[in-house]
Amino acid sequence: MRDFTCSECGQRLVFENTLCLSCGSSLGFSLSDRNLLVLPKDPESGQRLRKCANQFVAQCNWMIPEDGPALCESCRLTRTRPADNDDKWLAAFGEAESAKRRLILELTELGLPLVGRDADPEFGLAFDLLSSAAEHVVTGHENGVITLDLAEGDVVHREQVRVELDEAYRTLLGHFRHEIGHYYFPVLVTAEDDLARFRDLFGDPYEDYQEALNRHYSEGKPPGWESAHVSAYATMHPAEDWAETFAHYLHIRDTLDTAAAFGFAPAGATLDRPQPGNAGFDRIIELWLPLAWALNMMNRSMGHRELYPFVLADRVLEKMRFIHELCATAQG
Repeated sequence: MRDFTCSECGQRLVFENTLCLSCGSSLGFSLSDRNLLVLPKDPESGQRLRKCANQFVAQCNWMIPEDGPALCESCRLTRTRPADNDDKWLAAFGEAESAKRRLILELTELGLPLVGRDADPEFGLAFDLLSSAAEHVVTGHENGVITLDLAEGDVVHREQVRVELDEAYRTLLGHFRHEIGHYYFPVLVTAEDDLARFRDLFGDPYEDYQEALNRHYSEGKPPGWESAHVSAYATMHPAEDWAETFAHYLHIRDTLDTAAAFGFAPAGATLDRPQPGNAGFDRIIELWLPLAWALNMMNRSMGHRELYPFVLADRVLEKMRFIHELCATAQG
């Protein structure tokens, strides 16, 4: 994610800004422009814009046409959320929506299809952002609906779960990237040849899930899993291997985009520059590996854990290459 600039005074801005602290201009993000704009007009079309109706309840800074729907492209995808008077969980909801907006922007920049529940009531994308305070909530995906336990927005809770499950990485954005991987499996893997290659790389996507889940939590990760999987959780089931690998593909693409914006990677590494074919994927990994090493060393210098504590084995890279090819095809 690159930074942005106020068109009135040149002040540098971040994706979440709603106000320029230098000149006081009111700001909003336009997905169609992929830019932070000064209200009330889109400088390209002259169209009058207004803030999303969720600007307070979801901390949303996205904009929509004045005569358009009340909610922005990201907020419209949320099917269930806490009530407006839910003082306990609205802050966590806002954190989740902020992470979701980053996800939606990256998917848009990659050119991946985003079909909501209004267009496809049976399998369209939707988000249920729920609190586990009143009921048991399982973060996951089913038929296009991504459910997130808002307790994941609490740093203490999330870190406790990360340690208990022996995970190297656990964030809200990471959850969204993993679950969106499940959503994209039936969207991207449609041809017989693609399904055959999936089986070769990941295994049978229709293997009994409950049986695999029971085996994973009773027996744990298999020895030598690092040679073929990006994480221990990816060993549980081929569908989870796909989702974990898909999430890491998004991690890498977005981080390279940020690095390119600040001169730490070539300009061609940005999300708006397609990287087609094997050569494109090879270039992505060629740029990523030294950058990840440098980021890990910088985190160590600050006394933190490594920022990207993962090893991309050859088998993992082949899986990721397959995902890269499918994403490139989806872009048209």
